[in-house]
Amino acid sequence: MIEFKLKDSSHVDLCDLLKITGIMQTGAEAKHLIATGVVKVDGEIETRKRAKIRHGQVVEYLQHIIKVI
Repeated sequence: MIEFKLKDSSHVDLCDLLKITGIMQTGAEAKHLIATGVVKVDGEIETRKRAKIRHGQVVEYLQHIIKVI
């Protein structure tokens, strides 16, 4: 599990989170995979590329789990 700490913001866009944590190499790759419905936020499929991920949420992609703290 990866723990991602929000610093100066109340949220991070989903596509940016996947890129920042190194799960995806590019933002374009992240946006494409999110649109295909393979990324979950709090156990639900999320297809919005710029979904705002906030403190306490959990993002899943395949075996990768990111907890936003």
